[in-house]
Amino acid sequence: MSWADYLDTHQTRFIDELCDFIRIPSVSAKPEHMDDVRTAGQWVVDRLTAAGIENAELFETEGHPVVCADWLHAGADKPTILIYGHFDVQPAEPFDLWSSRPFEPTIKGDRIYGRGATDDKGAMLIPILAAEALLADTGKLPVNVRFFFEGQEEIGSPDLAPFIEANLDRLQADMIFSADGGQWDPKTPQLVLGLKGLTSLEITVNGARGDLHSGMHGGGVANPAMALAQLLASMKSPNGRITIDGFYDDVIDLTEEDRADIARVPWDEAAYLAQTGAPATLGEPGYTTRENLWARPTLEINGLTSGWQGDGTKTVLPAVASAKITCRLVADQNPEKVFDLIAAHVASHCPPGVTAEVTKNPGRADPFLVPAGHNATAIAGQVLEEVYGKAPYMVRAGGSIPVMTTLYNTLDLHGVIFAFGHDDENQHAPDEFFRLSAFRLGQGAYVRLMERLGS
Repeated sequence: MSWADYLDTHQTRFIDELCDFIRIPSVSAKPEHMDDVRTAGQWVVDRLTAAGIENAELFETEGHPVVCADWLHAGADKPTILIYGHFDVQPAEPFDLWSSRPFEPTIKGDRIYGRGATDDKGAMLIPILAAEALLADTGKLPVNVRFFFEGQEEIGSPDLAPFIEANLDRLQADMIFSADGGQWDPKTPQLVLGLKGLTSLEITVNGARGDLHSGMHGGGVANPAMALAQLLASMKSPNGRITIDGFYDDVIDLTEEDRADIARVPWDEAAYLAQTGAPATLGEPGYTTRENLWARPTLEINGLTSGWQGDGTKTVLPAVASAKITCRLVADQNPEKVFDLIAAHVASHCPPGVTAEVTKNPGRADPFLVPAGHNATAIAGQVLEEVYGKAPYMVRAGGSIPVMTTLYNTLDLHGVIFAFGHDDENQHAPDEFFRLSAFRLGQGAYVRLMERLGS
């Protein structure tokens, strides 16, 4: 039986197994589900073993566990690939917005609904099934394979870096492929060449030791809310360019080839505005909206707090004002350096009569950019073109996947996102689903990828 026949013959079983996987409420953000995350990790260990993968083991960390496994009998002349994914999921609340129970998977037509169906349980199961089909067909794999699955991605992988550094021997590889991610749409492939990094901070402006009567003290002492507004306004020009000294110094600018790749991807400005409900686009001058979304750094205010927030009026000078800010960064920006630049800007631009403090908030990621001519990316692109019948779009993403930069920093390998979910599948939202057609297509794609790498 060929690997393709094996996949077709066992697809019903595979879907049943995915249902079992989804039923485990492995919500890493909620302490009451810690045991469920561990149960999901053990499910992965057992499934890897059943597929014929060796040395599958659950490893503890300071928080949620990780799973490592391998099959290393292809020979020293064949490459070793590392396949990454995660078995934890986002919280499912609000439950009343789901059409069915989030941890009781439901199949409707070509879709399986449930929390984690696409992000990332269905997606990370795909390469395991591909390896099983190859082992059933030929008794071996064309390449050496290591599997690395974690149970804390949805909370930012806080314990992953120490584990990786302490277990480099289990993760050594020539190439990395992530089963977390997706394709452009069900008929069009993509390769993600860049991910943005992240730095998160809070600015707190202090004035008087308590709120003051605005009639009695207005005009006598500084207003922290006004001072904060002035400080924030000094960080970005009205046309959208960030005005913090040194902010753009380390940015690798787009080449003409980069801009051409981005321009090849369809873009409808009117549809984007309709989707967001915004009256107009605004980004750094000199770049298209998509270039700004994908490949230019940002500084955004995420929250403001000061003074009276209730109905009506309370005539006070607030004693404190604060703003939460995140910056999405691009190569080669460093999160710590950007934080220091913002802190220096606050110190030098703080209005008189108040004091200002800048503190780091949780959330940090280095930007990720695949270099031109990257071998694993080129091979993945060939496989995707073979599977979809068209060349993949070359895209970047405004979001962050911290593990990609963690693996690069420790293994000196750029990862390739080779996954088969889609943006419309309600990741992190009610009624999350995964297309069963993509589930099957991805299995064949991973077989072809391993065959191509081993040829």
